[in-house]
Amino acid sequence: MDEYVERTARVLDQPYELSAIPATEPLPRRRDRVLEMPEVELGILDFLSLFGCELQVVAGERASILGRVMQPANRLRYEVRFIEAAEDCLPVMDDGELKDEVSEAVANKRESLPVAVWNATWGVEEVERLFTRTEGLYPLEPEPGTGNLAADLNTLNAMLSPLLEGETGTQLAGLGDIHQQWQAHQAPGQLIVTARMLITRLDDASDVIESRLKDRPLCLDGRPNNQSEVVQGMFFSVFIERVQPYLARVRRGRDDIIRPLAVLAERQRNVMPEAFEDWYARHLKVEGDDSLWAELDASQQRHIELWQQQLEQCGLRPGA
Repeated sequence: MDEYVERTARVLDQPYELSAIPATEPLPRRRDRVLEMPEVELGILDFLSLFGCELQVVAGERASILGRVMQPANRLRYEVRFIEAAEDCLPVMDDGELKDEVSEAVANKRESLPVAVWNATWGVEEVERLFTRTEGLYPLEPEPGTGNLAADLNTLNAMLSPLLEGETGTQLAGLGDIHQQWQAHQAPGQLIVTARMLITRLDDASDVIESRLKDRPLCLDGRPNNQSEVVQGMFFSVFIERVQPYLARVRRGRDDIIRPLAVLAERQRNVMPEAFEDWYARHLKVEGDDSLWAELDASQQRHIELWQQQLEQCGLRPGA
């Protein structure tokens, strides 16, 4: 892209500048992403009263040493198991006071279930690897496993969708495997860094074309000349054959990887931490005034329109 700006300036006989590429904002820190999970547990006397009920087993796991330091994915599984076990036990409970307490615990856990889902997705450490800013730009050629990441994200959304609707029958067995896979992928971070770079360099090249359009005409009376043929040759050999395919590749990456991540966040807007809102609107949403991806689309559209104007000046506009 640096070379493209330079060559555009050279064939159009214009000065150019390679602007500094703005730094990419990091994913908010984990302490700003993790939500506080309400503690709704049964007292020891109530726990003992549940003998013979599956809820006693589930509640006992939470009371154990390991249960007190559950990772977010395990905590989500626990919350779901508690709700299901409690609802199975309620019909066979004779103690009215205990029944009321368990019913209240179920209601409270259902209410806080979206918090557990958020912490088990955007609150985990593994998601930070996805958005690393240190792995360079999105590669020119597909890397092994990128398709698996896209498939995992769609699977995760399908897995969590009914849970966010209050259906606790969702199977969460694959959640840990998805988290583990996230540690091997950097494509989301690479795509974001690349979008920043492309916006900057497309704008640099657009400024060059725009300055030429405001300067003396490249062609008089719409007639091609030797310079316009050089310009047209560079347009096809560099922009059409090299730059556009990469732009298309980045767009596919956005659609396959960024969009499912946007869905994963969008469906949880009701519990999204305030510290996450701006980052989400900038890096995950593909539309909107603050969207990085909308900005890339606008930069690309402006660039193409300027090229069309420049080539049309010489009767060389593609498709004319």
